[in-house]
Amino acid sequence: MFSKEESRKLREEFWIAFGKSFPNKWTLYKTKVKGLSFKFHFDFKMAMVSIDVDSDFEQRIKVWDKLVALKSILLDEYLPEAFYEDFFILDNQKDISRIYVQLDNVSIHNKNSWRKTMVFLNKSMLTIETFYEEYKDIIDS
Repeated sequence: MFSKEESRKLREEFWIAFGKSFPNKWTLYKTKVKGLSFKFHFDFKMAMVSIDVDSDFEQRIKVWDKLVALKSILLDEYLPEAFYEDFFILDNQKDISRIYVQLDNVSIHNKNSWRKTMVFLNKSMLTIETFYEEYKDIIDS
């Protein structure tokens, strides 16, 4: 079992190592589409890369409908293992829409799983950003 401080240090160490191993200027929150962001997540059970739609309800529906219209392209050409969740509940109980890919059975507390996780996070985010660059005019219209 890890103390809060030990856990914090491991998380910090992982993200610093990830940044050094895969230096990239990620889009993340800079999509220029209101409420649309790309996120990394890594915890004690899994790693995830997601496209999150989190804005006022009207804007959320507008953006989500476009992502749903592009679903077959995303699944066929980019991320066949992606999940679409119209209503995804965050830990803080906030409701968003999310498209995500997940790597199970890895832990931020297990350094032996870090390299595999870093490769997954990098590859998945590059794929999401490639998809976004190709279809951002549709998503933002």
